[in-house]
Amino acid sequence: MTREEVVSLFSRRAAAQGDHDAEALASLYSDACVVESPLGGTHQGRDAIAHVFGTFFDAFPDLELTQEELIIDGDHVVQVGTLSGTDTGGLMGMAPSGRPALVPMVIVCRVADGLIVHERRIYDFTGMLVQIGVLKAKPA
Repeated sequence: MTREEVVSLFSRRAAAQGDHDAEALASLYSDACVVESPLGGTHQGRDAIAHVFGTFFDAFPDLELTQEELIIDGDHVVQVGTLSGTDTGGLMGMAPSGRPALVPMVIVCRVADGLIVHERRIYDFTGMLVQIGVLKAKPA
């Protein structure tokens, strides 16, 4: 893929994410794509990927991913950004806390034939749980 094609793919990803359209997001991944995430582990295939996005959108209806940097090196792409949202839908079957979370995030992808074929999401899941009040942190 050319640099322009990768930028276009991630622009469409950002638009679908902004619209909270899990199906449109999943369509940007290959049929056999694997997504690794601190929330829920490893998922494979568009249906599973759409489910993961839908779960996050349900838990955080105001969820936003602000892209700060997009690094492209051949078929590898790194997206650096910040995930923000308010837990008003409940996460992992827990009651909603109504508390906001602001989580720095790095997404490492491999792309081919116009689609994402592998994605690894890196973020502080425990820190997010502390922010929304699921876990208590001990003062240092």
